[in-house]
Amino acid sequence: MLRRDFLKTAVATAVLTAALPIQAKETRAASNGHFADVNGQHLFYRVHGVGKPLILLHGGINPDCFGSNLAELAKGRQVIAVHLQGHGRTPDTSRPLRCEAMGDDIAALVGHLNFGKADIMGYSLGSHVALQTAIRHPHAVDRLVLVSGAMRQDGFYPEVVTAFQQLEANAATLGAGAKASPLGKTYPDVDWTKLFRKVGELTKRPFDWSAGVAKLQARTLLVFADADAIRPEHMVEFWKAMGGGQRDAGIDGSLRPANELAIVPDTTHYTLPVEPMLSEIVGRFLGNGLKAAG
Repeated sequence: MLRRDFLKTAVATAVLTAALPIQAKETRAASNGHFADVNGQHLFYRVHGVGKPLILLHGGINPDCFGSNLAELAKGRQVIAVHLQGHGRTPDTSRPLRCEAMGDDIAALVGHLNFGKADIMGYSLGSHVALQTAIRHPHAVDRLVLVSGAMRQDGFYPEVVTAFQQLEANAATLGAGAKASPLGKTYPDVDWTKLFRKVGELTKRPFDWSAGVAKLQARTLLVFADADAIRPEHMVEFWKAMGGGQRDAGIDGSLRPANELAIVPDTTHYTLPVEPMLSEIVGRFLGNGLKAAG
């Protein structure tokens, strides 16, 4: 019973309701919405702002999870907010949900939009898709921002892994709740039960991407909540796999690693995407590209 309660609270409530008033207002405007037929998918995306492109990838279930942080990021950027397979306005296909395949979708979108390279930022599920894009298609990625992601399944707390394992079996109940929620009203065409089932089938699969992480070419920022679903030991291990945490940076900072780590105080896995500090941290990492059009 406790495990089921954790599942309902962590997934059905927190993920589905975070920042919904902001999101519902934003998604009414359709003029900036587009579809790209790439990699066998009819991929929906919205364009916000102007400047260097930043591909923004949402977490599982909720394509509008960043709330007002999207507008903050778009103040000096052309933000391309993608709806991943089966989410929001991107229709599902017979293809199972796999981070590797969705990473291929994003690389194909970068090519479709003639960007050459783009910065890519993802949260939770989206961070795993962003990571796979960078591992599989390094030519398409400039800078990489991974928010609340893991490089192995055991990077999550055991109770979170248990919840993932139960998600598929509880898809009908969770799907009905999502359909009746504000998010369900915003995206009435989503088959919510099917989406929960496919996300559940994906998240219960063991994975270990540490070998690919060690070979990343893109300069990367890792961002976590101080009370995340990711174990703190794994946060540090993830960062160290990319060359961080090896030694003191020196008085002048000249020995600091190229990649960066941020842990945001007073946040959880579910509140981090709408935390105002997130856009500030990301803006600092992205540097002049974010400020150029501001």
